[in-house]
Amino acid sequence: MRVNLYAKKRLSMAGIALILMVSLMLGIAAGCAAPKEAVTVNIAALKGPSGMGMAHLFGAEASHYNMTLCSTPDEVAGRLISGEVDIAAVPINLAAVLYNKMDGKVSIIALNTLGVLYILENGDSIRSIADLTGKTIYATGQGATPEYILNYLLERNGVAGSVNIEYIGEHAELAALMAAGEIAVAMLPEPNVTAVLQKNPHLRVALDLTEEWAKVSDTELVQGCILARNEFIEANPQALMQFFADFESSVNEVNSDPEAAAKLIAEAGIMADAQTAKLAIPGSHIVFLRGEGAKAAAKAMLEVLYNANPKSVGGTMPGEGVYFLGSRE
Repeated sequence: MRVNLYAKKRLSMAGIALILMVSLMLGIAAGCAAPKEAVTVNIAALKGPSGMGMAHLFGAEASHYNMTLCSTPDEVAGRLISGEVDIAAVPINLAAVLYNKMDGKVSIIALNTLGVLYILENGDSIRSIADLTGKTIYATGQGATPEYILNYLLERNGVAGSVNIEYIGEHAELAALMAAGEIAVAMLPEPNVTAVLQKNPHLRVALDLTEEWAKVSDTELVQGCILARNEFIEANPQALMQFFADFESSVNEVNSDPEAAAKLIAEAGIMADAQTAKLAIPGSHIVFLRGEGAKAAAKAMLEVLYNANPKSVGGTMPGEGVYFLGSRE
């Protein structure tokens, strides 16, 4: 009996030695294996507020991001459709349009910009939406998101039929008229708001429409989001998570240190003037939002746009598949 036990013990010890040797060899092999190459992520950012939150992704320290700066949403759309970019900052309505146009091949992965619209006044009579009664508002964005946001707020405050709205084609044209004192009340987006206030100190921000939205809605006003191709999302989960971490860090740094961020914004060409960028950052409502709250806000915004004009979101309300703000589990 003792001989058998001893023999078994020797066999056991030999087995352990073999396992250790194999483990060591596997460890050495793993150590000698070539490291996995980092994924270069192709990103399109828009000039203005929706691109400002990405300022730190343009730096040399973020070399794994291939950043493309675009002047118009149509340019971004073209790059997404062609597959030239993996991730892009776009207006929330364009995300829905592209989801419908591309047969669901893209998803909203984060929200990056809340409302950027403001009511400016040459005077001191407007303190609420109700105070717009009987006044003429000059605005831009007819047939687009700004018009639908303004109409929604007027309707929810019960003054839709008592406010006259005159639309002007371009932000720059309206900003010039307001700065020159030729009109009394205007709706403009950042950074045009900041530019106008710099030129005419007699003007004031009467209403922040993001705040006004919060008074009549259970969700945030959303104007910008981050869109990604599903092919990229599925093939590069680690790169996507790294992007979330880097983008969130960039947003936090932009908001906490506008002066440093403004220099990067100007260097990248997101805005031409660092001083204007610095002053515009607080009012641009730059955010990084994901999860169920973000999904609810995006969905509510798209419903407002759809109810105003189905074509603004591509003809039909996008289904649940458009949202990748948390997961699809």
